[in-house]
Order: sequence, then C-alpha cells, then structure tokens
Amino acid sequence: MTRHDILIRHATVIDGTGAPRRTADIAVDGDRITAIGDLSGHSAAREIDATGLIAAPGFIDVHTHDDRILFSDPSMTAKVSQGVTTVIGGNCGISLAPMPVPVKRPVTPPLDLLDASGDWYRFPTFAAYVAAFNATPAAVNCAHYVGHTTLRAITMDDLTRPASPAQIAAMQDLVAEAMEAGALGVSTGLAYPPAIAATTEEVIEVTRPIAAHDGLYATHMRDESGHSIEALDESFAVGRALGVQVLISHHKLAGEENFGQSVQTLAHIGAHRADQQICLDCYPYEASSTILTASHAKVSPRTIVTWSVGAPQMAGRELSDICAEWGCDLDTACARLIPAGAVYFRMCEEDVQRILAYPPTMIGSDGLPHDERPHPRLWGTFPRVLGRYARDLGLFDLETAVHKMTGLTASEIGLAERGELRAGFMADITLFDDRTIADRATYTDPIQPAAGIALVMVNGAPVWEDGRPTGARPGRYLRRDRAAHKMAAARPAG
Repeated sequence: MTRHDILIRHATVIDGTGAPRRTADIAVDGDRITAIGDLSGHSAAREIDATGLIAAPGFIDVHTHDDRILFSDPSMTAKVSQGVTTVIGGNCGISLAPMPVPVKRPVTPPLDLLDASGDWYRFPTFAAYVAAFNATPAAVNCAHYVGHTTLRAITMDDLTRPASPAQIAAMQDLVAEAMEAGALGVSTGLAYPPAIAATTEEVIEVTRPIAAHDGLYATHMRDESGHSIEALDESFAVGRALGVQVLISHHKLAGEENFGQSVQTLAHIGAHRADQQICLDCYPYEASSTILTASHAKVSPRTIVTWSVGAPQMAGRELSDICAEWGCDLDTACARLIPAGAVYFRMCEEDVQRILAYPPTMIGSDGLPHDERPHPRLWGTFPRVLGRYARDLGLFDLETAVHKMTGLTASEIGLAERGELRAGFMADITLFDDRTIADRATYTDPIQPAAGIALVMVNGAPVWEDGRPTGARPGRYLRRDRAAHKMAAARPAG
C-alpha cells in the first residue's frame, strides 16, 4: 500500500485550468501533490475527508501591498482566511525595497501606504528583502515588483520634475539589481503625485533592464477616468518599446461621467492583445481605496476615512460627517486629516461586472493591510468572487472563477508549478464549501474572515484550519519563470 503524508479524500476537484470539476482524492508528500484520482488503495499519516467540499489550487492575489505585513504579521490572516496562498506585492510604483538611503520623512504619499514610519533602511537592496523573507518566511508565498515611485523617491530631490539622464541611470542600476535578485519586473503609479511628472520616455528608460529578464511592466496607469484610452495607449507603448508584457492593474472606470466606458476600454485592450502581451486584473467592488486627497473626495459621492495621522479618531468615519462635525468645508477637513487614507465610491456595478467577466481578467485584492479601517477587499475579495459573483449572480461558473484566481494568474505572472492541482505541482491547496462561501467584511465592519473556507495549505503545510491560523510559516519567495510564462504568451487574444 502506498503511503503519503496527507490524503484529501472525496474532494470535488476544480483544478484551476477551467476544466469541469470531478471527484478525486489528492495525495500530498512533502511540499508537492504526488497523485490525484482514485487513491482508495493508498494511506497517509493524516487523512482529510473533503466530502461536500471543493478542492482548488490556492488562490493567487495578483495585486497586493503586502510588502511589509509579510514581516510585521507573518500569519497573513487576512489572506489565508480567504484561501490565498501567494501574494504579489510591490504594486502601483510602491515597493519596500530597494532603499539604499533612508527614506525622506515624513514619508511621501503614496509610499506611506506601506509604512508611514520611514523605517525602510532595513532593505538597502532588493536582494536584502528576498533574503530576509527566505530567512523568516510568512504563511504565504510572495513575489514582488520594484516600484518606480520608490526609485524616484530615493534618487531624486525634486519629484515634480522628469528625471535627468543621471537619475535615470541610477534608477536603471537599481532595477537591474532587483531583477537579478528575483523581482517580477517594474510597477508604476503614474496617477500619483510623486510620479505624475515622469514622462513616458523616463518610464521606458528606467524600466529597460527588465527586458533581458522577460520581466513584467505592471501599471497603475496615468488615468482611470475620462482619459483611460490614452492611458492604456501609453501603457502599451512602454511594453512595445521594451518588448515586454504589460499588466493593467485594477482596471476600472472612475467617475459617473465614465460609467459604461468599460465597453470601449475592454475592446481596446482586446484589440491590442492581438499584437502584444497584455493582461489585467480587477477587484470585485464599486469603491476604490488609496491615500486621502481633497481632489479625489470632491468627485466621490461618498468617502470613508480609513486612517489618519492628523485625526486618528476619525478612522472609519464618513468624510461628510466629519465636515459636519467640524463645521468646515471638505478642503479644510482633508488638510486636518492628512496624511490619511480613504475609500472612494466612484465606480458602477455594471462596469465592475463587465471587467470581472472579461475572460483574461485576473483577480487581485489591492488591499491595504496597514489601514486602521481598511476597504473590505482586504479580507473579502476571493470569497466575494466565488460567492456573490459566481454562485449568486451567475456571472461565470465556479470553474471560471477559480481559473481567474489560480491557473490564469500563475501562467500570466510566470509562477512555475503553481495555480493548478496537478501531480508534481506544489501543494498550495484551498478547500472550501461552495454553498456557503461568502465575504463577510463590510465597509462598516471590514476586518472579518470569510465564511466557507475549510482548509488552506501552502507548500504542503496547513496554514488555516478550523477557522484560525495554524502558526505554520511555509511561504517561499517566488521568481518569474520564463517557461511558465510562455504558456500565457502562446494563448490567443481574448
């Protein structure tokens, strides 16, 4: 009789490829899946009865800002409680590394979304970050971009100007080091003040070292409102100039005057996917979240403060209520609150659903783990897709939903032996009840574990079980694998 470390019995397997579900047993030995099928003649040191449960690959959160919390709270409860086994950080131009010189204080927004303390000198190089994670891993796997805004902040004294040739050269050296150390590529946040002055040419030149590594260019593009098509074109131009894959981060249409424009933006993305490598992600909510600015708040029908240095007691409050309580206008209230974060209700459900349903769209939470009262997407993104959008609304079937957060993501990002339940692949596995899975985090009560997640394994070790973290820290730093990525590059445009 063949004996294994773990046997998951009688599971309904959704393998991450989009293929129809099937009933099977899953054997795990060490950190890998070693067999899937009828394993009735096998035994194990531990057997798990998964009757009535879905067995899926562990979910991959393709868009996070988890760079620091991987160290400050390595249990990663917000993620493992919803079935996530891998997080992708360093997004929107914001990365915790490299930081070869102390960050200027106070920390320039939006860099303070990661750490407002300014205590960043811990990771003078990207390699130092990777080494630190491997020495003290978290409960989940991770991979990261190097952030263009971070690079600007450490090489430029005046962020309101384009970078000089010397500054671009300095940033290129940092990108080259990061790519050698295992960065996925470069991310930009061109909509944020520290990067607005960066020209397209600056972005291309700073990012140029990623081409030799088949790196990704991931962008919080310059505009997500009335000039989205132009912003998409700029993003595509960077990818074409370098011959690299482009990832459009958290695709959305903000502002009532732009509602419905996802019809045009998705068609535009689809047309360009025929000629170059382009992918995208989104989160399943009508509200966004980032730093608090008066300009954003003025065009948001509703704004909730998520954290504040100026008035910490206002976290979780509606900005309109704060204005009324203080007897002041919005500009004055924002000036008193900042540095601060906020949730902005600026999107429509029809666009959210259209972007979610678009076949190439991956799932990312864009959660902000250091906010005192975070957007509920931090705790609820993946169960919300599976429960609300797949089961309740029928936007797509469960196999498609799982594929969008597993196999599709692993192939686009280039994560070898992840994202599928397959013999020989790493044992990142989530067991959930498709009848009860649901997000429980809300805008008024955002720190709530999801319902329906029974067991989560990372590299063969359970990290979430019986409604709580197990304390295991089996996570690994993952590098982009060219062969795994070629699977995505070979797919037809969608």
